[in-house]
Amino acid sequence: MQHQPLAALGAALLLIFTLTAIFAPWLAPHDPARIDLLARLQSPSRAFWFGTDELGRDIFSRTLYGARVSLIVAVSVVSLSLAVGLVLGSLAGFFGGVTDTVINIYATNAFLALPGILLAVAFVAFMGPGLENLILALALSGWVAYARLVRAQVIAIKEREFVQAARSLGASNLRLMLRHILPNILQPLIVQAAIGMAAAVLAEATLSFLGLGVQPPTATWGAMLNDARSHLFESPHLIFFPALAVVLCVLSFNFIGDGLRDYLDPRTRLRTGL
Repeated sequence: MQHQPLAALGAALLLIFTLTAIFAPWLAPHDPARIDLLARLQSPSRAFWFGTDELGRDIFSRTLYGARVSLIVAVSVVSLSLAVGLVLGSLAGFFGGVTDTVINIYATNAFLALPGILLAVAFVAFMGPGLENLILALALSGWVAYARLVRAQVIAIKEREFVQAARSLGASNLRLMLRHILPNILQPLIVQAAIGMAAAVLAEATLSFLGLGVQPPTATWGAMLNDARSHLFESPHLIFFPALAVVLCVLSFNFIGDGLRDYLDPRTRLRTGL
């Protein structure tokens, strides 16, 4: 970690966000959904560390609870996208031919024809807002990147000598994939997953800002930013703290992804002495 201070910073930030999400009920000084109109739009103070919003709700407590939604969405979206992309990309790269044409040419290009966030917006608008639909919507547009990465890695690995040797000894296709190919393509997938979590946090904030994410009274960073728009100039703290949370969470995943990329790449390790 001493050679990668940004990766260490990202890991520290992610640890803070994770602990915050887990222990939010004990860390939050107030109920994040409690309305107190007599305390509305208060500036940060000893009683309300981050101030209050237009309904008198404590912004600090809502920011803590917002970490839960963001991390749940990030982990769920990346896990689901990676699972689908791993299966389809492996099939396309390993078997080639018609399978590769259907998956890589038709399926992936069809999903790439529309911007991912627009596809997610259309899906949530059709199915209705909510945590489950939000995760499905983001995974629907997120699996393509993993599928293409897996396909490229499988095509490169399946012609290697150790795979051909295992094939000549009678190893089945399933054994070749699970025992010989999959372990050798995990490194780029781990890096892509870390960066994909940053994109998922940002996408969740975007959809919540548009009112298509988790619905009130659940606190989310995107919804907090949307609620603060009309009070931008008189109460800038309404936007500052949830925006800062989004920025730091996204940066933490990006720093970790960059650090993993450098650490897992043998050429970079030799060049930097990691």
